[in-house]
Amino acid sequence: MRAVVESEEMRQVIEKGNFLAITARTARAARAAAVDWTRESLSACEGVDAILVGIGGLYLGLALAEKLRLPLIQAHVVPFTPTRAFSGALLPLSLPGLGARANWLTHHLTRQAMWQGFRAADARVRQQVLGLPPAPFWGPFNDERMRRAPVLYGISPSVIPKPGDWDERTHVTGYWFLEPGAQWGPPASILSFLEAGPPPVYIGFGSMGSRHPEETAALVVRALELTGQRAILGSGWGGLRPGALPASIMVVDAIPHAWLFPQTAAVVHHGGAGTTAAGLRAGVPSLVIPFFGDQAFWGRCVAALGAGPPPIPRRRLSAEGLAAALEQVRSDDALRTRASALGKAIREEDGVGRAVAIVEQWADR
Repeated sequence: MRAVVESEEMRQVIEKGNFLAITARTARAARAAAVDWTRESLSACEGVDAILVGIGGLYLGLALAEKLRLPLIQAHVVPFTPTRAFSGALLPLSLPGLGARANWLTHHLTRQAMWQGFRAADARVRQQVLGLPPAPFWGPFNDERMRRAPVLYGISPSVIPKPGDWDERTHVTGYWFLEPGAQWGPPASILSFLEAGPPPVYIGFGSMGSRHPEETAALVVRALELTGQRAILGSGWGGLRPGALPASIMVVDAIPHAWLFPQTAAVVHHGGAGTTAAGLRAGVPSLVIPFFGDQAFWGRCVAALGAGPPPIPRRRLSAEGLAAALEQVRSDDALRTRASALGKAIREEDGVGRAVAIVEQWADR
């Protein structure tokens, strides 16, 4: 997946933020790799009692479950079950103010866009590896296996309460956090930086590659100069490597968000589901710079919850715009209070424990 994201073609597509173009590019990569994925997955499924899948592995998981006569448990970190409560999370555009029926329709349109992009890969593995008939043209969404087992959402109910039109099999459990291992400790250089002044802002775009990382870094550094704030820059996959930096800015590679974010004044990130969850749990304001996919959805959620300013799409980001948002985060006491309260509520949840309990109860039945 990292090789796909970091390819020159995908970087160009991601920068434009076109959902359909990104889906098409990902579908081509899936067609090339699907046979190998399926063979490896068949081997991995030996002796298992069930198959658990997220959005990315849904169609392959369903084909394997059909072949091996196993139950299929859906486990998502992005809303994927149609609802009238809000529009589809993977839509390329913000469509506020939609009616309930239109909201419901957007989820089905999103599902179809994804399914039609992967349908050729699905048909190939069913025929060449699994010896199964092709799935229905409009997708396998009515397959009985998708209606038997629980559907788990690793999302905080404090962020997205369970919609009233989701059935009793569908659960919003709370976030699924992976804590740092007991053997991990922060580098001395980071501890020294944190102790040298007030809490810094964290800025990082995770796995979102950029064809021009130097330009992105220069933009970020300029915004920090305008606000006079200290910052930790997460290089991530994007290679965010500015040149000579003032003592008020530090660049880090992989640092557990669970440890770092609570020590910051605010977090600025791309709006991936995991990074958004970590930022909200930390109880500090979040500013989302979405690139594509569900990231804009999470940015809107953060703003609607009052835990951060409105999101700024990456293609519209400027040093002045970033500086203005950072100033808002610094000066808005109400925003910081709401972020702190939301973080406390999330820290009191046990999403992993709740998910385990649901699966065990289902297995007992």
